[in-house]
Amino acid sequence: MIDPDRIELFMLKCPVIEGELRRQLIEHNRGATLVKISDIDTGLDQYIKQFDLSIRNNASKMAQYYEIFYMLENDIRQLIADTLEAAHGPNWWDLRVPQGPKDEAKKNREREEQAGVTARSEDEIDYITFGQLQEIIRSNWDDFAGIMSNQSAVIRVLSGLNMLRGTIAHCGTLAEDEVERLKLAIKDWFRVLEGPKN
Repeated sequence: MIDPDRIELFMLKCPVIEGELRRQLIEHNRGATLVKISDIDTGLDQYIKQFDLSIRNNASKMAQYYEIFYMLENDIRQLIADTLEAAHGPNWWDLRVPQGPKDEAKKNREREEQAGVTARSEDEIDYITFGQLQEIIRSNWDDFAGIMSNQSAVIRVLSGLNMLRGTIAHCGTLAEDEVERLKLAIKDWFRVLEGPKN
C-alpha cells in the first residue's frame, strides 16, 4: 500500500531537487549558460531557480529589448507631452487629445482604482496604448511638423514599432530577424526626429 505522507513529501521535494540538479548540470557543463537572475534581491530566488533554464534564458535575452522599448516608449510619451504643453499650455490633454485616447485613459485609470493598486502615473498619457500615441501625433500634426520629418514616415515607423511591442510586452521571444527589424525601427525613429528636409 502506498503511504500518502511519502507521496506528499516526494512532491514537495521534487522542485527543490530539480532546481539543484539544474544548477549542478550548468556548473559542470561549460556549454550551458547560467542566467543572471538579478542583482536586486527580490526574495524570489528560490522560486525563480525552479523555472526551466530555457525560459530563464529567454527572459534574460528579452529583458534587453524590453529595456530598450521602455526607454523608447516613455521618451515618445514625454516628447508628445512636452510638445503639446509648449504649444497649448498645461491643459493640452483636454484641448488637443482625440476622444478615443481620452476614453482609454479614463477606463484604464478607473480599472486601476477599482483594483486598489498603486496608480502607475498622474499623467493621462501614461494610461493609453502605444498605438494611441500615433493618433495624438496625427491629430496634432501641425505641432509636430517642425520636429519630425513627415507624417507618413512617423506613422509607418510607429506602426512597425507597435507590432514589435506586442511580442516584447506580452512575454514573447523575438526571432533574430525581428531583432534586426527592431534595431532598424529605432534607427528610423531617430531619423524621423531629425526634422523636415528642406
